[in-house]
Amino acid sequence: MVSLWLASQSPRRAAMVKAVVANATCKGLEGVDETPSSFGSVSEKVLSICQQKAKAVPQDHPFDVVLVCDTVLADPDEVDLILGKPSDALEAASMLHRLSGRRHQVWSAGGIMVRGQWNFFVEHAVVEIEALSDEALVELVLNESWKGKAGGYDLAGPMGAHAKLVDGSETTVLGIPQEVMDILGSLV
Repeated sequence: MVSLWLASQSPRRAAMVKAVVANATCKGLEGVDETPSSFGSVSEKVLSICQQKAKAVPQDHPFDVVLVCDTVLADPDEVDLILGKPSDALEAASMLHRLSGRRHQVWSAGGIMVRGQWNFFVEHAVVEIEALSDEALVELVLNESWKGKAGGYDLAGPMGAHAKLVDGSETTVLGIPQEVMDILGSLV
């Protein structure tokens, strides 16, 4: 049986990984700078964060496979700007208001180390959020489903009632590129 470490604090990623590798260890890395590079495309920026996480993985870990991930949204108005995780309820409300009634791209990068060798994958998907009423926006902020979520929402959570996947993989939107999920499936 393969031993796998998902180096992430995301409960959503943990659920996806444990559905494939039930005995996976899901524990985030401490003290990783998640500041993206200040230049390049959204794809390059999310990849740079993922690679920073990979560099923070201790060399002496006991696992057969290690997985690091990051997810960001492309700003619907400025394609090379990213929307990360909101820091508070006001920023979450601002992000959700900006996304309301619009389509946007969600980018996920995943790094998977098998037998000491890292491979990285970047994928994007397109999500459309309906025009949110004031009541829906307030509810999404007050229920705190935005915490720890790129763009301030979780497609598999309360936002699922207001958003739909237009193109790409749901796993990409939820935080792990589909290609990485396919590799995990081939390891078990």
